[in-house]
Amino acid sequence: MAQQIKTPQLQEWEGDFGREYTDRNLLTPEQVDALWLKNYGVTRTDVNLRFLLRIPKDARILEVGCNIANQLLLLQQLGCSNLHGIEVQNYALDIARSRTGGINLVQASPFDIPYKDQYFDLVFTAGVLIHIAPAELPAAMAEIHRISRGFIMGTEYYAPGATEVPYRDHSGLLWKMDYAQEYLARFADLRLVQEQRLPYLENKNVDSAFLLHRVV
Repeated sequence: MAQQIKTPQLQEWEGDFGREYTDRNLLTPEQVDALWLKNYGVTRTDVNLRFLLRIPKDARILEVGCNIANQLLLLQQLGCSNLHGIEVQNYALDIARSRTGGINLVQASPFDIPYKDQYFDLVFTAGVLIHIAPAELPAAMAEIHRISRGFIMGTEYYAPGATEVPYRDHSGLLWKMDYAQEYLARFADLRLVQEQRLPYLENKNVDSAFLLHRVV
């Protein structure tokens, strides 16, 4: 069951801090790929192609925390035709709607996703779970699990254990951990299909891209 949760992190993302993040990340699909190539030596499109081999082009796909729809636009370029996104921040959602067509965008929180159980073939996050405090993470993961009947995908900041990281001179806004294993530990019906660690080329940080299958 969805939970009405209002966290300090959500309040930041809905305010000036979140709007500044949105303005910094207004990128075209080509710019996203160029940034990934600089950071990891591989484009986001290449990773998407690798992880979406099992997913039909007409699969119903939801991004949780889509911001201005950078990731959804990349999927649309790959031919995905049934795309949805939820975003908590009105400012980002307005921009997303102005730059997309054929993508269903709704204002909603990761803790209260307005869709019925097992509605989506694939639910994914990209740099969203890292901004949810460990104490609230189970509630968000439960919502993502609830609405997926097939796959859960993520690209998140990786560490073997939960580690808080200062974020733009703020505390309490960013954590890294093994998010794939967090899912697997919490939900017995999930299986790891694929994972790729993505070391940053210019520092010692690592991201993890992962795909989980829900056996229903």
